[in-house]
Amino acid sequence: MRGLDAAGGLAALRGLLDRPLASYYLLLSSAGLLLLIGLTMVFSATSVKDYAEDGNASASLTKQAIFAVIGIGAFWVCQRLPASTYRSLGRPLLFTAVALLLVLNLLVAYGRLANLKSVSFGPIEARLNWLFVGGIQLQPSELAKFALVLWGAHVIARKGAALGWLRELATPLFPVMGLLFVLVGYNDTGTMLCLLALVVGLLWAAGVRMRVFGALTVAGLLGVGLLIAVASLGAGSGERGADNYRLARLTSFINPPDPQECKLDGCLQLYQGRLAIEHGGWFGVGLGKGSVKWDWLPEAHNDFIFAIIAEELGVIGCAVLLALFAVLAYTGLRIARRVDDPFRRLAAAAVTTWLVSQAVINIGGVVGLLPITGLPLPFISDGGSALVVTLAAIGMLASFARAEPDAARALHARPPARWVRLVRRRRSRPARTTSVAAGRGSGRPSG
Repeated sequence: MRGLDAAGGLAALRGLLDRPLASYYLLLSSAGLLLLIGLTMVFSATSVKDYAEDGNASASLTKQAIFAVIGIGAFWVCQRLPASTYRSLGRPLLFTAVALLLVLNLLVAYGRLANLKSVSFGPIEARLNWLFVGGIQLQPSELAKFALVLWGAHVIARKGAALGWLRELATPLFPVMGLLFVLVGYNDTGTMLCLLALVVGLLWAAGVRMRVFGALTVAGLLGVGLLIAVASLGAGSGERGADNYRLARLTSFINPPDPQECKLDGCLQLYQGRLAIEHGGWFGVGLGKGSVKWDWLPEAHNDFIFAIIAEELGVIGCAVLLALFAVLAYTGLRIARRVDDPFRRLAAAAVTTWLVSQAVINIGGVVGLLPITGLPLPFISDGGSALVVTLAAIGMLASFARAEPDAARALHARPPARWVRLVRRRRSRPARTTSVAAGRGSGRPSG
């Protein structure tokens, strides 16, 4: 009986996945639940601190909710755009991202020389990875991810069969990639690794030969080594003459220090994160009752929010979160496999690789399987521009899901919405005569 029940359950699941709009609804459900969990955990991780600072426990939640509403609007717009619009947007977005990164890096470099934590130039202010333009906080590296997806997918799709030759990749893809890696990696090595994973997903979907991936791996390792070295010169959050924090993160991963030394040393965040995960158990201690209540864990609302999930929601909460990211990964690759257009296939694979690799890097750093990089957890961590760009990318994936052959036929066969039918009915009504009296008067005898 159990075998029959399992077979029936698998048959029912297969039937649901064979529906024309299964990819679209899977994407919406997984992204929506992740967004809901993110808003809940941001409130849980910041409410105590916000109340202690200004008496408003929901200040961070309100800000995150505003960006979530903006991101939902971006999602709705992006799911309605055709592939031709995305192809035309790639180059302008890329130029914009490069210009913002140049401004950010120049201002940050000047601040390092002048021993300033933030530098202002007119309405623009730069702080490490963020630009403040007229009071609006932006993270140019997030826009660079989306721009690289659109522009890279367009370039590779246009090359077609010629992509098998290495010289076709050398221009213009590799120079632009190298420029973005330098501009992003100078301040944020973790985001540069995310860009590298995005490019790997893009080239893998294009069917590039393995030797190209080998060359990319060597170049990526050399680039990471160079970025670790320049941290001693003030790159990122490093300071000239101080200990190299990037090298310390790598060595603490390879050779974990004594937990007693971490209580007062630079590995305090790692130590407190492990304690929070251990404290959670199977079912957690409850929302708002974890380490954030005592402000023990640094950056609990941002790059270490997974430790708060483990402590407050336990193993069950972590399993639900990982399952949602697994569904998101499956859905993105399913969309990439089912669409006909090469550009859609490449862009869908790149976006999926970007989001999933960022989640893997973040969670791996928190639990100790990877070095700590400071990357936020998509949908979950506190951050405005990152959330808006992520939801816009999900909107593009939803647009591609609606363009699957079966989904497109099903949408085309659907009757229009009721309000659309009402508008069409009003437009199709014949024009009324201007005057009934005039019609009656026309029957008068002449003279």
